[in-house]
Amino acid sequence: MNSAAGANGQIPLSNLYLGTAGWSYADWVGAFYPPGTPSSAYLSEYSRSFRAVEIDSTFYGIPRPETVVRWAEATPADFLFCPKMVRTVTHDKRLIAAEAETEAFLGTLGLLGPKLGPVVLQFDYTFGPDRAEDLRHYLEGLPAGVRVAVELRHRGWLRQDTYSLLAEVGVALVLHDLHYMPRVNVVTTDFTYVRWLGRRADVERFDRVVRDRTRELSWWAEQARDWLTRGIRVYAFANNRYQGHGPATVAAFQERLQALEQGV
Repeated sequence: MNSAAGANGQIPLSNLYLGTAGWSYADWVGAFYPPGTPSSAYLSEYSRSFRAVEIDSTFYGIPRPETVVRWAEATPADFLFCPKMVRTVTHDKRLIAAEAETEAFLGTLGLLGPKLGPVVLQFDYTFGPDRAEDLRHYLEGLPAGVRVAVELRHRGWLRQDTYSLLAEVGVALVLHDLHYMPRVNVVTTDFTYVRWLGRRADVERFDRVVRDRTRELSWWAEQARDWLTRGIRVYAFANNRYQGHGPATVAAFQERLQALEQGV
């Protein structure tokens, strides 16, 4: 453990950005948001508890500029948004001739200014390592200063040449907890990006925990402690389907991290 951890074993948390995948869930009213909270106030209420959020809606379409501005205005100055790249780029065009769509996406989400966190490129399981050169070409063409995390759901990507490719272009590998992918601990740049996911069929409502993930979250807390003490920035987001209630997953993770700090 280096000096960043401090002599008393404290874990430096300034580089830890926790949150959930989205904030617009009516099931959270009463369970996380105060009773009677209108949907227009969800984001501002959310930002009272978390420093960051992953935006899932941007995967389905580029939002209107006024919507993005409204998001920025509803949150504190140090809040971060981590949008998923629009699916036209990752799924429809599969990175080929997607410059116009990428420019439009980054131009609109760029209205967040300093509140724009890493952009997530999520690929499905059919996007395999035979597309490595397409991935490299696309990533090398992105504007300087744009932070990117790539989620690969084909096991064939989990090898050293993939990690080297991402390291060369300064892009993070998304580390996910996903039922059909192995958990890995590979850091390819100065930040890492964790996604706690789940099966769609497992959860129908999002207002309570229905799956025990204590063992998994303990493992993730151990990895996060190591990353943070090494000075690596950590973004980690919980999907409702991981346990049933995203905010509770984040709280459980924080408890495990605190327990490590206290030597429990």
